[in-house]
Amino acid sequence: MFAAESYISRHYIAIVAMACLCVLLGGPSYAAGAESLIIAGATYYEPGVSGPGWAWTDADHLELNGYAGEAIGAEGDLVLTLAGQNSVTESHAPDADITLCGMEVWGSLTLRGTGALTATGSQCGIHVSQALVVDGCTVDARADGADITDEAVAGVIASDMAVRGGGRVVAAGAGSGAGVRAYGVYLQDAGLGAGAAGCRLSVEASWLDAAGTDGGVACPGGSLVSARFVTPTGGAFGAGGVVDAAGVVAPHVVIEPDVATPPAGETDRGEVTGDSAGKSPTDANPAAGEPTTGPTVNPALKPAAATTKITTTVTKTTVAKVPKPKAATAATAALPKTGDSNWVVASVALFLLGTALLAAAYRC
Repeated sequence: MFAAESYISRHYIAIVAMACLCVLLGGPSYAAGAESLIIAGATYYEPGVSGPGWAWTDADHLELNGYAGEAIGAEGDLVLTLAGQNSVTESHAPDADITLCGMEVWGSLTLRGTGALTATGSQCGIHVSQALVVDGCTVDARADGADITDEAVAGVIASDMAVRGGGRVVAAGAGSGAGVRAYGVYLQDAGLGAGAAGCRLSVEASWLDAAGTDGGVACPGGSLVSARFVTPTGGAFGAGGVVDAAGVVAPHVVIEPDVATPPAGETDRGEVTGDSAGKSPTDANPAAGEPTTGPTVNPALKPAAATTKITTTVTKTTVAKVPKPKAATAATAALPKTGDSNWVVASVALFLLGTALLAAAYRC
């Protein structure tokens, strides 16, 4: 009798342990990603949808291949893979959730791939509440300041920005409205409370051309790795942005790799506009209007505004994003996550615990 009860008890323990392991190891990974996606004038709450030139494959991954249409917005972290030429333009519909930018992400955004993206809007081309990473692709972001007053406008507005992997970025901001401050790249803390640690520009062996009447790049600090300032001469990161040798904020900032040719595999990347075939690596860079070894053939990449009379340092102010009144999370900017490593660790630990329980059950 005792032996039979012991046998049944062992099997109950085994069944319970295996059930727990199946639930834990077979459950969802809960990868970080966007809670919703706004694209082509529609809002989606689940991935697995697609349309002309786009596919939302999973929560944190969107693919664009030849997309040309209305603004794109995401609630949460997003990785955007680019193929071919793509463009996003601010929506002018009165009931649109995105009304002032070509792309708006409330989280972190990584742009990658072999393609290109052109983003245009009145207040910003691209707005990212946390970290923006441009990894190897080509981006042209512009804001024209139309109907904007008492705000900062910029090609790129983000909390933190990194350009790497031979990426090419052109960012320009302009505007003539009362109280408008125009920048190429404008980095702000967005209420995250991270200070300078969350408002930095990093460029690694890549290209950046940023222009704005009030500053090409506005940020409290940054770093260049295998890259150098071409404009302004003697450029450096100042307290409020990139300054020239005299400490004056530069309205046009050009950063290029500090080698004569692009990194391996980057020589076949074209510009956002025009055909780069037959051009030398120096001519193909986005710093149009700067001295090169050959003729410059891309006038679209010149500064968006005249580069005159900048005599004061940029004052850091927070851009008020009216279209999406979302409270920012109280955490420092981070790169988009593609999975939850803590869940993996917990699953492994529970698997080992279940194995131990099974072993103990059969020893009884």
